[in-house]
Amino acid sequence: MAQAHPALPRRPGRRAARDRSAARPRGPLARVGRRGVTTIRNREVHLVRRPVGTPVPDDVDVVTCDLVLGADQLLVRNTAMSVEPYMRGRMSEAASYVEPYALGEAMTGHATGVVERSDDPAVPVGSVVVHQQGWREYAALAPQDLEVVDVEGLKATDHLGALGQTGFTAWVGLHAIAGLRDGETVFVSSAAGGVGAIAGQLAKARGCTTIGSCGSQDKAKRVVADFGFDTAFDYHDGSVRDLLAGALAEVDRPGLDVYFDNVGAEHLEAAIRAMRDNGRIALCGAIAVYNATEPVPGPRNLLLMIWRRLRMEGFIVGDHDGRRQEFLDEMTGLVRSGAVVSPETYVGHGIDEAFSGFLTLLDGRAVTGKALVSLED
Repeated sequence: MAQAHPALPRRPGRRAARDRSAARPRGPLARVGRRGVTTIRNREVHLVRRPVGTPVPDDVDVVTCDLVLGADQLLVRNTAMSVEPYMRGRMSEAASYVEPYALGEAMTGHATGVVERSDDPAVPVGSVVVHQQGWREYAALAPQDLEVVDVEGLKATDHLGALGQTGFTAWVGLHAIAGLRDGETVFVSSAAGGVGAIAGQLAKARGCTTIGSCGSQDKAKRVVADFGFDTAFDYHDGSVRDLLAGALAEVDRPGLDVYFDNVGAEHLEAAIRAMRDNGRIALCGAIAVYNATEPVPGPRNLLLMIWRRLRMEGFIVGDHDGRRQEFLDEMTGLVRSGAVVSPETYVGHGIDEAFSGFLTLLDGRAVTGKALVSLED
């Protein structure tokens, strides 16, 4: 099985960096002040206006500024950052489960990095860490705001993918929400995405029959060949209702026991129609409506949920942090053994390409698995 989608070619940044004080030197320029305070030259991506519909490059600015490192903080050089669909919601002021990004400030998100300065013996210099101060080249963090990760037999970025929030989301949706049982029939929308690809592999590890929906024929072929789905279709090829019915006939199954929903809209309506009695739907995302400027109609067949005694539940993965160690105990062995791969696509190289990489993720067609931006020199 291939573990990584081919990286996209390096592209020039779409927006010139704005320096608030001086030209960016090569590497950080440190000044040590009183009481051990150090100032580092840093570059960050700031949200400067709220997107209307699909975001555009002028919604952000790349800013050079001073990063003040306190005496009790560690300096982390970021090596890779995650770009994720939920970030689109944080760019708006609409009510959500998480605070919106503030205008004129750096955005945040998961990142991997290497500790470059530390006085904490538990987090020595050279430690590989994961934290939530992405969208910047360097981060100043208290020890409790990062996690030292194990990279023996693993890539650091596995901790952003299968072993990170992405994998945990898939695991929670299937186990805690859908109550997955061995041998069931599972449908996953956005099956080539970061969460969808892991969800499908976890279901296969339980002996389930898996069906995936993707945004292209190439992706549909890949989720079968590389991630073990039993069949998959390109939702552009017809109505999702008909394509899903055809997929069920292909795998000779009477209906769905579990639907892992990353898309919403037409996919959700089609899945409800195909559910068996006592089926379960885990609502993880709704990519189809993230950029909508008008309310999007819901499924028209909710009456079937009564007749078939279905259960549909949305979830926020952070509500399940008490089960994270259980997830890691299971998933680490699966990744190390190769039973689950952590697919990833590099959508940008360097902080100047971070936002254009995010736009590539939203477009979807060029991304398989976890979307990452490399921040290495």
